[in-house]
Amino acid sequence: MIRIHFLPLLCAALLLARTDAFGGEMPSPYPAPESGIRLTPPESAAPFLNEPRLFGARPGSPIQFAICASGERPMKFAAANLPPGLKLDRETGVITGKISRPGAYTFSVQAANSHGKANGTVTLRIGQEICLTPPMGWSSWYSYSGGVSQENILKTARLLVSSGLAQYGYRYVNIDDCWQGARGGKYRAIQPNKRFPDMKAMCREIHTLGLKAGIYSTPWMGTYAGYIGSSSPNPQGDYSSLALPENKRPQPDQLFGNCPGSQRLGAAKVGPVWMVTQDARQWAEWGFDYIKMDWYLIDVPNTERIAADLKKSGRDIVLSVSNSTPFEIAAPISRLTNVWRTTGDIEDHWGSLKKIASSQEKWQPYTRPGHWNDPDMLQIGRLGQVGKANTTFKPTRLTPDEQYFQMSFWAMVSAPLIISCDLEHLDDFTRGILCNREVIAVNQTFYGPSEKVLSQNGCEVWLKPLGKNRTAVGFFNTGNDRQTINVPLSGLRLKSPQNVRDLWKQEDAGTVSREMNVQVNPHGAALFLLEGKNK
Repeated sequence: MIRIHFLPLLCAALLLARTDAFGGEMPSPYPAPESGIRLTPPESAAPFLNEPRLFGARPGSPIQFAICASGERPMKFAAANLPPGLKLDRETGVITGKISRPGAYTFSVQAANSHGKANGTVTLRIGQEICLTPPMGWSSWYSYSGGVSQENILKTARLLVSSGLAQYGYRYVNIDDCWQGARGGKYRAIQPNKRFPDMKAMCREIHTLGLKAGIYSTPWMGTYAGYIGSSSPNPQGDYSSLALPENKRPQPDQLFGNCPGSQRLGAAKVGPVWMVTQDARQWAEWGFDYIKMDWYLIDVPNTERIAADLKKSGRDIVLSVSNSTPFEIAAPISRLTNVWRTTGDIEDHWGSLKKIASSQEKWQPYTRPGHWNDPDMLQIGRLGQVGKANTTFKPTRLTPDEQYFQMSFWAMVSAPLIISCDLEHLDDFTRGILCNREVIAVNQTFYGPSEKVLSQNGCEVWLKPLGKNRTAVGFFNTGNDRQTINVPLSGLRLKSPQNVRDLWKQEDAGTVSREMNVQVNPHGAALFLLEGKNK
């Protein structure tokens, strides 16, 4: 089994070094919290090193890795025994450079401000695997959507930093559909429409902020939103034989009209001329770090071609494929890609969330460092209408308990944590959901896949091994009434006693000798870390 060494953050973050810190027995039943309140404690002004602290790159590829440290700014960063070929920006904590020799490089880092210092380690693994932890970041699809532009992408990038979300690991700024113009340039690649006047400058600014840039395409001739894709009817990249007349296009470059325009006009298929090769070179030259390739049905031959083109591009680019990967090809797809969608598009209501969560168990054996199941984006915060050029946003239709359910479940199954909300008006509750370092640490730590160990009366219990006698345990209630979920330690394959920590409250909950009895709100979740001996 592939294992990532359990990062030192969790030892500090979860405060589990001493048994006597836990006091008496965990209350039975452990009470459910009041609905609608922020459970995550206020953020500290003192520096704290957060996840991720593991990064993968191929030999000789450009490296950019930001030390994730929360706390009051200004902050100074330091590193001891930094590998040759790398340098650290002491003001931002961004590490850049190249390493040609394969291997694992672990070195000490420090973050300091007027309130104190935080020390820890960072590990860089140089080899053929990248994306060693589930990606965290933001996507434009459920926010700016059809109106995505260079201006609002850069605005979001700056907000990720100024809001502090980047300090908790949210690093990717991903453009979804609707950026495309016509083909051109030295590669005859897809060029951006007029809303993106300078892709290279945009990526450069995103990188200067210590973030990473993502983009979107499809191996089809036309995308779901009706823009051109990465194959073509002819070598010239001329799509006019399939396109709508100019006066019938919702936007000038939306050649095939609104969804399902590409399907109606015959563009929703791989065309005679494959153009991913030149598009990948263009994305690499612009400086993109992540690509979402979106088509249906996802298949192995096209995925193999896409993966090969990205590797030949000269840049490490994370490959995410969407949507609805057929389970029958899970094994080869999980080898070829870094991220693969296990579902159709998520929506911000309980029916969608419940359906997706109920389908994830069979996928767990395929997830591992560098390769992650993707049950789609977090429906948390203020969202826009998909496909619209949104300028205003509405709160998610998920209830507070349902938001705790989604974030807890995504953490347990090692899913990418990609948000798509308005960051300009981030409320305190949403921030508490997104910026709980102990919940994020569960998501970012991998010692093996998650497993459902109980399913009864609409309730489930999942466990995730975290190494060093630590186990994350998630309690989930899909029913409409508050329920008490009972599970013996033997059902968790754990020995008595176990020290228990409530991860959302970031506080010790006591010890458990025989069984856990946990009250869970309807459509809600509870998330714990247990430390003791495994059977």
